[in-house]
Amino acid sequence: MDPELQLQLKQVLTSLQLLLPKPVLEIDWSVCYAANWRRHSFAGYLEPVESIEQITLDDLLGIEKQKREVEENIRQFLAGYPANNTLLWGTRGTGKSSLIRAVLNHYAPDGLRIVQVDKNDLVHLPDIVDSIKRLPYRFIIFSDDVSFEVGESSYKMLKSALDGAVYAPPDNVLICVTSNRRHLLPEFETDNRGAMLVNNEMHHGEAIEEKISLSGRFGLWVGFHPFNQDQYISVTRQWVEKLFARQGSPLSWNDEARLAAIKWGYDKGDNSGRIAYQFACRWVGMQMLKLHQSVAP
Repeated sequence: MDPELQLQLKQVLTSLQLLLPKPVLEIDWSVCYAANWRRHSFAGYLEPVESIEQITLDDLLGIEKQKREVEENIRQFLAGYPANNTLLWGTRGTGKSSLIRAVLNHYAPDGLRIVQVDKNDLVHLPDIVDSIKRLPYRFIIFSDDVSFEVGESSYKMLKSALDGAVYAPPDNVLICVTSNRRHLLPEFETDNRGAMLVNNEMHHGEAIEEKISLSGRFGLWVGFHPFNQDQYISVTRQWVEKLFARQGSPLSWNDEARLAAIKWGYDKGDNSGRIAYQFACRWVGMQMLKLHQSVAP
């Protein structure tokens, strides 16, 4: 064969290999609790998550009401009773996605599993569900930090799945989404101008209805709100004491830690649970290092 033709054929085969999905082993859901949907060219596949952050429900502080609402819904789902698709919305760093991971860690022995899907891959919901609908587990289709523009294909697919008009997930699947936006869509000052003519929109009320129609299809809304300073300090103290205890340290919370935590939140411009945890890691690590150095020979 002509060497130049051989080279061309090799290049074509290489290009085809890049387009075709790689062979994927079937997931053993008895030992795998979570998977990510990976898009590959025109198709996709489920990729097992090898390790999950070992966060527990007790680790999530300051959101007791939110934990209770989500847990009640999950217990209904696992028992085979009616349960709602869930929207967790609110301020960044308040524990929305951490709550889902903690719920998975707690209820995985009862058959709960998670498939995490990027917002842009929600158009593949039918394919994803087809791969799990006959399995003897209960699945949460989880999409984190979601927001849309009206008209996006993923927006339309999610709306259809939640409404059940064209495509509805089976009984062993719930959809859970987190977002910083209550309605999953950008909102503008012009949205509140009633029936005024805005940007040539003749039926302004219908446009607003479209904006809230997606979030309205979630049966359960769980709101996460910013901490005030007292709540922030309380959560920070609990984290500091918890991390000291894990280290087996005699050290504990004190006024110095309190003042440092206030400054940390001020510098970060945020008093969320995430910031409280970050401070606790920083403070406990520093104090443990000082303690170790002071007793070193």
